[in-house]
Amino acid sequence: MTDDPTEAIGTPTQAERILSGRYRVDALIGRGGMASVYRGYDLTLGRTIAIKILRSDLAQDNTFRTRFRLEAQAASRMAHPSIVRVYDAGEDLDDDGSGGTTHTPYIIMELVRGRLLKDVIAAGPVSADDAAGYIDGILEALEYSHRAGVVHRDIKPANVMIDDDGQIKVMDFGIARAVSDTSATVAETTTILGTAAYFSPEQAQGAPVDARADLYSTGVVLYELLAGRPPFVGNSPVAVASQHVRDAPTPPTQVGDDVPAQLDPVVLRALAKDPAQRFPDAATFREALDAALDGRAPSQRQLTHLTEELYGAGQRARNEVAHTLTQLSSETGTTRTQSGPPVAWVWAAIALVIALIIAVGYWVVRTDPLDLRAADTVDVANVSGWSLEAATAELEGRGLEVTLSSEPSDTVAADIVIGTDPAAGVSLGIGATVEIVVSAGPLMAEIPELEGDNEDAARAAIDGVEGLMLGRVFPQNEPGVERGTVLNAQVGGSDVEPGDEVLQGSSVDLTVATGRVTVADLTGFTIDAAKRILEEELQLDVEVEKDNTCEESDLVTKQDPGVGDVQIDETVTLTHCSGDDDFVDPDGDEPGYRPLQESTALVLP
Repeated sequence: MTDDPTEAIGTPTQAERILSGRYRVDALIGRGGMASVYRGYDLTLGRTIAIKILRSDLAQDNTFRTRFRLEAQAASRMAHPSIVRVYDAGEDLDDDGSGGTTHTPYIIMELVRGRLLKDVIAAGPVSADDAAGYIDGILEALEYSHRAGVVHRDIKPANVMIDDDGQIKVMDFGIARAVSDTSATVAETTTILGTAAYFSPEQAQGAPVDARADLYSTGVVLYELLAGRPPFVGNSPVAVASQHVRDAPTPPTQVGDDVPAQLDPVVLRALAKDPAQRFPDAATFREALDAALDGRAPSQRQLTHLTEELYGAGQRARNEVAHTLTQLSSETGTTRTQSGPPVAWVWAAIALVIALIIAVGYWVVRTDPLDLRAADTVDVANVSGWSLEAATAELEGRGLEVTLSSEPSDTVAADIVIGTDPAAGVSLGIGATVEIVVSAGPLMAEIPELEGDNEDAARAAIDGVEGLMLGRVFPQNEPGVERGTVLNAQVGGSDVEPGDEVLQGSSVDLTVATGRVTVADLTGFTIDAAKRILEEELQLDVEVEKDNTCEESDLVTKQDPGVGDVQIDETVTLTHCSGDDDFVDPDGDEPGYRPLQESTALVLP
């Protein structure tokens, strides 16, 4: 099974489990190397969800839990049709039975009905048009996430779904970073994430990665869709990772049947070892893919030149040998006119080519690479994280023209450079234009009018603001306030007022009146004190009744209703002793007897 939130028939949990007092865990619907996924139910919002519960050994790592929570929170701020929505993330705490506490990290996600791209690939060949459609959906999601400053790091068919409407859904944003930032080695990381078939070379080497690592992984997925297998396979994750670093991929047309030749350059460009030689961003990748489907197939010379540009001269010779051997093995219908010499000539040619490969490879290894760039070109500097002034000065100092644009970011502070277009490392002619993309700060949402509205209206108001979600609803007894009236709104534990701005993706907690108040035990209080509490503090109506069966007193002897919650429109009846004419003497004398006060007793002579 997979660790993905598909709407499949699962096995019910043995006993009902509630996470953080809110999320009910239902049937198991998937299991992977890092987590198990359950269908669940949000008891507060009343909706079906997917709950991903992290593996217990990961949960014991404090560093991982912290990183995981931060990354999940960053992912939760992304709202896009091509991204599986993350609603919440947290930890469920429980007693481990030995005086300690167990931590269970979890993610609350959108429940998607559909199937994994991995299963689509396993079912059989995929047409070029379908493959391009799937990749376009992935790139659309990455284009959005990269602009938000979030790099996925683990694009693979098992993390991509196609829902029942044919919409691509990419999942697990931010989780790969939480894992990789707490893993010491490539081997350890691949143990957690599963296959290394989709790693970029920089990930395999443990180097820092940026958005272009996601584009490489997307190129691997495109290759697999077209050729029926990934570009690199091996007996272990380390062996595959080594191929990503050192080996060039065979063009997919030489592996799969019916692969359009015009897609070869797109795949090879996406799989460039050097990030600077890949597509600079997801939008450019999408444009190249669309253009290739409508364009002409490249010549063998053009493809060879591209391979040499991306992977070196030695790989050109190796690809030519592979192409020659493929042709020789397929020419079964050629008419032979001589019985012996052609075979000898063929093997002699192969031996010569192999010798050339060895010689060229030796030269490449032993010789410093030549700088073949024109003298009037310059590399785009990596100014990500710089101030606008410093970045502008650096690029203009290299002879480049600078234009500016801004976009919101939850991870990069306002007025700090997010990146450039073209990306860092790209060679441009002197005088070329480079766009600096500056962070405008995080996307914000404005709190609407909530206090004083009824709960239904407040829910609708929150839903009507992009980037706001309803959080928890807390009931509270409040004197004189009708049931369902919103008393207070909070974000992150702090009170908010209409017009306040909060980060998009924030949850708004509401405190809502129950329409009831709590009445204490007032027996023994004076009638005046009890009435003051009920009328002034609790805003209840009060009636006073007299009990003529007991000696006169202004103390409350009985209240109705009794102790507990009562409706705000309910009347409370207080009873006290009146001592009327009907009073019965406790000594057993006749009714109507009232002993004379000592001060008024008659004295007989």
